[in-house]
Amino acid sequence: MKYRIFKNETKISQMGLGFMRLPVIDGDNARIDEEKAEEMALYAYENGVNYFDSAYAYHGHMSEKFVGKIVQKNNLRDKVYLATKMPVWLAKAPEDYDRLLDEQLANLQTDYVDFYLLHSLGAGFWNNVEKQELFAFMERAKRDGRVKNIGFSFHDNIPVFKQIIDAYTWDFCQIQLNYMDENYQAGIEGLKYAADKGIFVVIMEPLKGGRLGTMLSNTMQAVFDKNDVALKPAALAMKYLFDKSEVGCVLTGASTLEQLKENVATAKTCDVGDLTDNEKQAIQELEAFYNARTKVPCTGCLYCIDDCPQRIPINIVFSLYNGRYMYENDTMAKIQYYAHVSEARRPDQCLDCGICEERCPQGIAIREKLKEAQADLESI
Repeated sequence: MKYRIFKNETKISQMGLGFMRLPVIDGDNARIDEEKAEEMALYAYENGVNYFDSAYAYHGHMSEKFVGKIVQKNNLRDKVYLATKMPVWLAKAPEDYDRLLDEQLANLQTDYVDFYLLHSLGAGFWNNVEKQELFAFMERAKRDGRVKNIGFSFHDNIPVFKQIIDAYTWDFCQIQLNYMDENYQAGIEGLKYAADKGIFVVIMEPLKGGRLGTMLSNTMQAVFDKNDVALKPAALAMKYLFDKSEVGCVLTGASTLEQLKENVATAKTCDVGDLTDNEKQAIQELEAFYNARTKVPCTGCLYCIDDCPQRIPINIVFSLYNGRYMYENDTMAKIQYYAHVSEARRPDQCLDCGICEERCPQGIAIREKLKEAQADLESI
């Protein structure tokens, strides 16, 4: 594994393991397949990954508990850096921050968190930060040892990102970045802005919710062949990020051991300056292809699903809708739609409550797009 320097010569693996898209049982996001997920975590650790990333909300509030269990069971606490995220939307009063942090420490079965993030910051929350006494909480948490490093994950535009960066002496931050999102949210400009200030940058969504790492259509394969690129799609997307000196750690949200092994192999071999001209050209052409074919910019983060009263599989519907056009396969899209989206959970069962749109970090008009997707997929 290759490592990058955080601060005080601390070495962080350039690939971290995200605990947001773990294998689950019977399609239930809150029922982690612990045997398979533990095998993945141990494989990552044994191959040099030392950054484990979770959050209060992941897997229906079960991710932190799972991480705590396997870290204790396998005696990994002093061997990996634990990162988790404060659900700022649940903090209605200053005292809620301490209560939530203590609950998270209990979930993780630890006395401290190495990397603690304020989850999914944007203008809406940040405008109220002074009322919430957030800075006082962060200083207190670091002073009493419950938190070693303070950061934030981000979903908004670049002016808001710079405002947040400039407001506090952050240890690190986490942004969404991949070759499709260079000018989206914080983007490349935000990456460089944070790095120039000495802030360690962690990358999420390197494969854009898996869309940049999936099977190739004939058109997409032709792009790889024409440019003489032998890498698999996921490896190319990861290599694009490892090529950047400003990147500190790239999170993989692998949901199978096979995916994880592929990403680990890339992280072991790729470094700054390794991306070839042919690979850069292929990325430009793939970006144009994806932009032309993508119907909904969903990353499959699942934030929308946890509180959906109808349990509509929003991410699956959008993935199939996009996939029909990206992979040029109507038959497969139709088969998968009727196989994976039951009649009781189809978009026309939506109650129009709007909770999903409040949760969506991509700002998607989910209710409108669900109707569009259903009409399209059922017309095949």
